[in-house]
Amino acid sequence: MQIGVIGSGAMGSGIAQVAATAGHDVIIFDKNPDAITRSRDKLQKILNRQVEKGRMDDATAKAIFGRIFFVDNIYSYKDCGLVIEAIIENLDIKKSVFDTIEDIVSKDCILATNTSSLSVTSIAGSMQHPERMVGIHFFNPAPLMKLVEIVPAFQSDPKVVQQARDLIDSWGKLTVMTKDTPGFIVNRLARPFYGEAIRIYEEGFADFATIDWAMTELGGFRMGPFTLMDFIGNDVNYAVTESVWTSFYYDPRYKPSFTQKRLSEAGWHGRKTGKGYFEYHEGATKPEPNKDKALGENILWRIIVMLINEAADALYLNIATRDDLDLAMTKGVNYPKGLLQWADEKGIIHCVETLDQLFAEYHEERYRCSPLLRKMAREGKKFYEKEAVV
Repeated sequence: MQIGVIGSGAMGSGIAQVAATAGHDVIIFDKNPDAITRSRDKLQKILNRQVEKGRMDDATAKAIFGRIFFVDNIYSYKDCGLVIEAIIENLDIKKSVFDTIEDIVSKDCILATNTSSLSVTSIAGSMQHPERMVGIHFFNPAPLMKLVEIVPAFQSDPKVVQQARDLIDSWGKLTVMTKDTPGFIVNRLARPFYGEAIRIYEEGFADFATIDWAMTELGGFRMGPFTLMDFIGNDVNYAVTESVWTSFYYDPRYKPSFTQKRLSEAGWHGRKTGKGYFEYHEGATKPEPNKDKALGENILWRIIVMLINEAADALYLNIATRDDLDLAMTKGVNYPKGLLQWADEKGIIHCVETLDQLFAEYHEERYRCSPLLRKMAREGKKFYEKEAVV
């Protein structure tokens, strides 16, 4: 099958590399000639680096690069069996692109969006044949990240969805199925990792370094929330948080913070600007954390319980299965454990009691306990047992 990729940015180029590595001829289009040139040059450098590090031989690298065709003519997609869009997160622009693509490709071509925050159903709603639209959400960098979220639109033909999932699985990826709701799985469940960490800081409970220390040293996370936000970019992370919040009709659980908004407004986006929650200029060092274990444990479990609550609510609302929810967080954002597995280990009752204590203290809806957690605590059930709902 010939694969089409719309957009030659980091994500589009990464998807093209994945498909070409799997043996497909790939046509990557961008209306900006300079972007196409940058994509071609960057991909060549990436493949050369893989050869230098001994991860692939020169012949393999040349074969992969030779299967990718960089074009500035959108009509080049006419023979593609799958076209994946990976452009700016703007609903009107995406709809316009697919309106054009539909008149070019064959009737059997699957059309997919890599959107991370927009409604797949809404994108499909403007198409002549919405049944062939599906969300295929890769994570950046696409060649390295194993997880891909498969997101059927309300109009998607189940056969098309399964065909798309089988294809992505054949590329060596791990796919999870999720309902078309804001943030899908990962960007929904991960919000408290950032939001609650900032809330703890804003209350004066602990500083950035201490919160990061608690999550990495005591919790086993690869990066603390503030280091990770600086890595992602505060502008990007804030935009996703705001998008999820507004998409959920301003549910307080997803409310953005003024702290991150002000950093974004100041241009303190993190690593890419040399300053964010921490400084990254030459010679800069991170401040020392307060390594009080009791304090660290309180920070850790306040954030983890909020994450668990999100996962439980997603299961309660049938956003995804138990296994897909946990797989998404371990493979999509490298959490040390699945959140529902973590809930079992810590104890469902403990999770409910912690959330109730937070709600009693703050009287804020952000701390409301998922009905599923409360029911399981009352019935003495776990997520991972024979009678558990998966």
